[in-house]
Amino acid sequence: MSKNFILKLYQQPQTVFSFTDLTLLFPQKSPKSLQNKIHYATKTNKLQNLRRGIYAKPNFQLFELANKIYTPSYISFETVLLKEDIVFQTYQTIFLASYLTRTVSVDQQSFSFKKLKSSLLSNPQGLTLMPGYTIATKERAFLDAVYLYGDYHFDNLRPLDWNLINQLTPIYQNKAFNKRVKKYYTQSR
Repeated sequence: MSKNFILKLYQQPQTVFSFTDLTLLFPQKSPKSLQNKIHYATKTNKLQNLRRGIYAKPNFQLFELANKIYTPSYISFETVLLKEDIVFQTYQTIFLASYLTRTVSVDQQSFSFKKLKSSLLSNPQGLTLMPGYTIATKERAFLDAVYLYGDYHFDNLRPLDWNLINQLTPIYQNKAFNKRVKKYYTQSR
């Protein structure tokens, strides 16, 4: 096993790699040669095989893994709302917006993907690009929850910036949704 393979992987800022990521990182390797290197790296515990086609360094970042399972996706809903003190109920699951609805367990961690229409999923407004993953702002996560769940109980609406919410609301293109958002705005005052 070439130490250069592991060295180059460990020099990368990302902690989770899809097979496609690895083919782009090592374009000189044939797919079969790359598979052999990956197999040896997982066998010697230099990489973890988390899921078919997804590999990670030891001590990988969960949010990075979340975005690699299904792409495109971004972290949203209860995960962001809890982090921002808008809901107080704790969850062991990481919630994401995606092109499909699925719940997946990887390495004893549950990931819940919620389907949003493609125009919302591909709209970057209210999303923050972090190293290795994409996460919704608290305002975008709030709007995603209102859009997907309809009537939802939020424990604390004070942290929300209603000017940002008003800027983001048109991307959802839904009149019933707009009425629900206005109802929450009234409740927050």
